[in-house]
Amino acid sequence: MKITTLIDNVVYGKNLFGEHGFCLLIETDDQKILFDTGRSGIFADNAKTLGLDISEIDALVISHGHYDHTGGIEKFVELNEKAAIYIKKEALLRKYKSKTTYIGIPFDSAKIEKRLVYIKEKTEIAKGFFIIPDIKIYNVFDTHFKNMYIQNGQNEFIEDNFFDEQFLVIKNGGKINVVSGCSHRGITNIVKTALAEFNLPIDYALGGYHLSDEDETTTNKIIDALNKFDIAHIGVSHCTGIDKYLLLKNKIAKSDVFYNWVGNTISF
Repeated sequence: MKITTLIDNVVYGKNLFGEHGFCLLIETDDQKILFDTGRSGIFADNAKTLGLDISEIDALVISHGHYDHTGGIEKFVELNEKAAIYIKKEALLRKYKSKTTYIGIPFDSAKIEKRLVYIKEKTEIAKGFFIIPDIKIYNVFDTHFKNMYIQNGQNEFIEDNFFDEQFLVIKNGGKINVVSGCSHRGITNIVKTALAEFNLPIDYALGGYHLSDEDETTTNKIIDALNKFDIAHIGVSHCTGIDKYLLLKNKIAKSDVFYNWVGNTISF
């Protein structure tokens, strides 16, 4: 199995590009699954540079309905005619930051309606690949809803509790790997949900941990909670923030903590 980061805020490597967003390509011998698309079509340019063919991807999983994870979907459907797009219906709601700035899907979702598969329950989309759509809140301190809103049909703003958020679990060799987009409902809650569902050791926990704007007290609580898990490898990206990545690396004793930048490839 190979996981390549196609979009992140941080990039190393000649002719590769970064942006505020997230996108991973997961490859096995018989499956290619894209997780999120970043905020634009740059993921496809990076894929081409790395010798990866977007037209061969079998499925696209969308973590939640923010522009920096969905903005590349239009480019994806141009280049790929076969893959279903797995998403929760709530991801199509109008999402705002601070009730002023629209941060939802940045195009008319009707354009891709025929490609969408709405996830309502745990779903195995390929052998060993499970989408988990229900993230239980075990640790209230590890939720990231501040200044996030949904606009309803009456143009009223309600707090966004990210019921659209889902994550991917990959079973491999008697272990599980957890892939999250932004972890608005909390990476510790996502990990505990995965453990409750599968009761297997966690090899990799990859994704954005949404710590970049968190205060020191909350961040340390999350670090303490992560230290209680036996996660072999923690690969952070995007909304985690470089400064918070360094805190995780210095304070999490049980895990190999690394930053998962554009062009990085994990093989296992």
